[in-house]
Amino acid sequence: MTRQLFSQGSEYENSIGYSRAVRDGRWVFVSGTTGFDYATMEISDDMAVQTDQAMRNINTALSAVGASMADVARVTYMVPNRDLFEQSHEVLHTWLGNVRPAATMFVAELLDPRMLIEIEVTARVANGGKRKK
Repeated sequence: MTRQLFSQGSEYENSIGYSRAVRDGRWVFVSGTTGFDYATMEISDDMAVQTDQAMRNINTALSAVGASMADVARVTYMVPNRDLFEQSHEVLHTWLGNVRPAATMFVAELLDPRMLIEIEVTARVANGGKRKK
């Protein structure tokens, strides 16, 4: 399988020079993804809403390269305010509760002060490396 790149149109993808997702064989690497709605370039000020939008963005990226949430093996969460992280728990459980990937959470300043969470995932496609239709 050739290497696949996927971009969602974030201004940072172009200006910094990266892809939202890269698939190399069975492995898929999704860049740190925030709660921006890339269709409108708007972001909510609510942690749960941002978390859900970030997971929607990740799901879109995974699907674009033939993977799914069920393939996620590792997730990393970055939040600027640890006190808000609990507000994302229910949303994260909805998306990943049955998948149960390995996880790490960092408290770190994010690029834009409106961002309340950034999520990065690594997936391994379970279907022998063939692209899902």
